Amino acid sequence: MDLQKTPEQWIEHAASEKKCGIFKLFLGYAPGVGKTYNMLSEALRRHNRGEDVVVGIVETYGRKCVAELLEQLEQIPRKKLEYKGTIFEEMDLDAILMRKPQVVLVDELAHTNIVGSKHAKRYEDVVELLEAEMTVLSTINIQHLESAAPTIQRVTGITIRETVPDWVFERANEVVLADLTPEALQTRMRRGDIYPVEQAEKALSNFFRSGNLIALRELALRQVTQSVDKSLNAYLERNQIARNWGVTERVAVCINSNPSSKHLIARGARMAQGLDAEFYVVYVEQESEGPEERDGSPAANIRFAEDLGAKVIHYKGDDIARAVGKFVREYKITQVLFGRSAVHGWRKYLYWATIQRILEDSPAVDLHIITQETPHS
Repeated sequence: MDLQKTPEQWIEHAASEKKCGIFKLFLGYAPGVGKTYNMLSEALRRHNRGEDVVVGIVETYGRKCVAELLEQLEQIPRKKLEYKGTIFEEMDLDAILMRKPQVVLVDELAHTNIVGSKHAKRYEDVVELLEAEMTVLSTINIQHLESAAPTIQRVTGITIRETVPDWVFERANEVVLADLTPEALQTRMRRGDIYPVEQAEKALSNFFRSGNLIALRELALRQVTQSVDKSLNAYLERNQIARNWGVTERVAVCINSNPSSKHLIARGARMAQGLDAEFYVVYVEQESEGPEERDGSPAANIRFAEDLGAKVIHYKGDDIARAVGKFVREYKITQVLFGRSAVHGWRKYLYWATIQRILEDSPAVDLHIITQETPHS
């Protein structure tokens, strides 16, 4: 097997397999929230149902409750490797592959293997186990996710040395959040349930400060929300369900370059905040824009939208209805705001015809027509 694969090559290789194992990931926001305990608890339930379960590698860190669960499962002996005169123990990947269990437990996904191991990173070991059609249960803390590490380092001031690429996280078939309130986690720390009591106060004044834990927990919750949302979208696509189920509210505002669009953007931002919804602004740039539409700069409206926290989506083309319909489908929008200025004659009929076509081209969506005041010079 090529030991120097790029992420793209790993994905392509996995996709080429006819079958692949199930990857279940237990995510936490800090040590001690219960990731490993939850993983072992599930492994025991599977074992009691008759599944062939083995432990590839699990660290107890002296935690009695974890050790008690671990003793009830078969463990693959670790491989001993010498590096610079010191003996290290790593998961024995080849022994697991020879044993061919149904389910393997692999703790600490972000771990860097010692020099001389088959793969440089433990997540690469996991990929090989999945390719061998085994179900893998694994654990990771949010700070070890590559895209989250810079934010967490900035918040906590602690350098994150080991990370897992996002494509590995996205490969997971199921993500389970091991959650505990920051207050409960700090109580566990003081009792000595996570680290020895003599280390507790130092930890509580550094990484385990309340502000750090609150921020880390929010990042973990957001990551799981995104994972669930992707799973739902995949289900809808797999079952060819075109309509949006509206589980997550997403508010979108359609704008042009007219300065009056700022009123519409502000209205949409207030609606999104009230619904705790994702906020989008869509701008369709038309070559055939008339003087009324060109009375202003789209850049000013876009900056205003971004300042209010909107994700701005930019299309080019004269068919507004088709572009907006495509946008609503792709981004699973639930609420769309349109502005209505004082238009007369053929422009009025053109406006309503466009609205009608958007409704025809979009899945079920709530449409709001907002009266705009045209600025006077």
